[in-house]
Amino acid sequence: MITTNAAADRVGGSCLHSKMCTFTWRIKTFSVMSFTTSPSRWMVIVNPKAGKGYGLRDWPSISNKLNFSNVDFTCVFTEKKFHAVELTVKAINDGFRKIIVVGGDGTVNEVVNGLFIQKKEDPKNITLAVIPVGTGNDWVRMLGIPRTYDDAVKSICAGRTIMQDVGTVSFEESLVRQTRYMANVAGIGFDAMVNRRFNRLKDNGRTSKWLYLTSTFTTLLRYRAISFKVYVDDKLFFNGRLFSGAIGVGKFNGGGMLQMPAAVMDDGLMDITLIRKMTLYRFLANFHRLYNGTIYNFYKVLATQGRKITIESAPQSPIEIDGEACGYSRFDIGILPYNIKVVVGEKFVRA
Repeated sequence: MITTNAAADRVGGSCLHSKMCTFTWRIKTFSVMSFTTSPSRWMVIVNPKAGKGYGLRDWPSISNKLNFSNVDFTCVFTEKKFHAVELTVKAINDGFRKIIVVGGDGTVNEVVNGLFIQKKEDPKNITLAVIPVGTGNDWVRMLGIPRTYDDAVKSICAGRTIMQDVGTVSFEESLVRQTRYMANVAGIGFDAMVNRRFNRLKDNGRTSKWLYLTSTFTTLLRYRAISFKVYVDDKLFFNGRLFSGAIGVGKFNGGGMLQMPAAVMDDGLMDITLIRKMTLYRFLANFHRLYNGTIYNFYKVLATQGRKITIESAPQSPIEIDGEACGYSRFDIGILPYNIKVVVGEKFVRA
């Protein structure tokens, strides 16, 4: 059972294990039934494995900061992949209307999917906040959420929010069409292959801060561009061999790569950046453009915006959504404008 030493919880926060649903404070034990859900209470969903285990290691410090900031909360811990989806659905069914994610981009994606799977409340009426402990944290970069726990809690207390767009992505998985919701960016081609290698290494216990870069260059040596057709708002936008592509509502992916610098999270449009087939030398010579915001100046790049994107490939190709490996082409990508309320940082600028 996961418990926490909650001497600081005297302000009102409580921590619940998702199965045992108990919380120990000194010699008292409170069951989940003793808590009264109110519109002001936050449900905190903690991924203990996020950020190489920082979710679990730093939770006592984070919970103290929440308590001393008078944040009224209950917390649960994820125990497996997609568990955050289940916990989100249960939290909303139990009456919670405010959710804090202590985790990374993958946990955020699961919570966002939970918001749309549940049918009790309009997702627009749920407030979503994040205290970042993940390895990538691309979503919070766009929202101006500070990386320090103190400042992230201050942002939650300040309560500044925007209504963010959400993407929908349909794909093939085990010969069945499935749909997943996207909070940030999806990647195809080379991006998706790097992501799959990166996640395999993480699942095998690798934790280096250079893991994504090593995955990138290892994949680069083996990757071969394949043929794609990309339709934007029912018009053919690209037909040829594609190196990689990014589609979404956010600017950042891959742990800080600025692949869509013109993207705005609340403009009702999906951004798309495609990089045509190129040589290894040309990729290495222009790799810096993925980080400095000049990617649109590279002649191999095509960029546009739209509300409906269809992507076909031969042979089938994988996709990653918010850093999580999903299914295979064909991909049908749409947008739900202004569909979730998210807490932004003090320095957030809509641009």
